Amino acid sequence: MKENRIKVVIKKPVKTVFDFTIDPKNTPRWIEVIQEEKTSDWPVQIGTVYKSYYKPKDKPGIWNEYLVTDFVTEKVFELAAKDGNYHVRYAYTPLSINETEVEYFEWVDTGELENPFSKETLSNLQAVLER
Repeated sequence: MKENRIKVVIKKPVKTVFDFTIDPKNTPRWIEVIQEEKTSDWPVQIGTVYKSYYKPKDKPGIWNEYLVTDFVTEKVFELAAKDGNYHVRYAYTPLSINETEVEYFEWVDTGELENPFSKETLSNLQAVLER
């Protein structure tokens, strides 16, 4: 698999969903293998670096770095791994005042996706936001 695309509808305004997903302190709340995340600067912009501490069960943890490569408030949030091979793009579409579709799209230029997101991961985001 070289790419993975998942969509979820969240019953919250696009601003709420967007602001939540770009804030690094929220990432461990919905992605269980991310223990900590921080950014090089705030507010986020193209060029911001995200550092994530990735710790799967029963494996040693590692820090990964991602560079923001595309950023349009309440529309697009895209990151690329430090080596430039792995990419992830969040696209936000307001369906109504209180409903937002999030499309998660990840891909690699070469090789295979090592740990692709599942529908369950985006369902975690939905559950956290809709609580």
